[in-house]
Amino acid sequence: MATRYAALLRGINVGGGRKVPMAELRGLLESLGHEDVRTYLQSGQAAFTADHGDEESLAAELSGALARRFGFDVDVIVRDHAYLKGVVEACPFPAGELEPKQLHVTYFSAPVTDERFAEIDRQAYLPEEFRLGDRALYLYVPDGLGRSGLAGHLSKPRLSKGVVATSRNWNTVRRLVEMTGT
Repeated sequence: MATRYAALLRGINVGGGRKVPMAELRGLLESLGHEDVRTYLQSGQAAFTADHGDEESLAAELSGALARRFGFDVDVIVRDHAYLKGVVEACPFPAGELEPKQLHVTYFSAPVTDERFAEIDRQAYLPEEFRLGDRALYLYVPDGLGRSGLAGHLSKPRLSKGVVATSRNWNTVRRLVEMTGT
């Protein structure tokens, strides 16, 4: 049975390096046997239909194909429509009342627990907040990501050690749900 997925590529097309043109990403996904491939923006997300594999094997397959094609490693997270829709529905913040730039989701390749973030003095960053969900971290930054001290702290490599983590703004989070819908 065919399933709609989104592939989230980490750290491409930023700062002039690690270029992956979206047309080539679409072609690469099609060469892997996937159908109805669409990309969104230049920051590394694609939706596709697959009739084989699961999230982990599809991510590994795409990551390997990207390394062979472009000569550098790209971390990839693949999630199906049901998961992506669930992330939106489970948002612990009032997304409908916020500007999209105030809300972000970090997707993780595996579950994470509060213990990973125990060192963070959450009170010191208020009104900025984060909460954990199913392989996701929701980040509320009222003044935007660029002015956020909490976002900088959360992006420290030791906090994502052992998992792939990639973040998207709320507009992209919602768009991924649309792109993977049937």
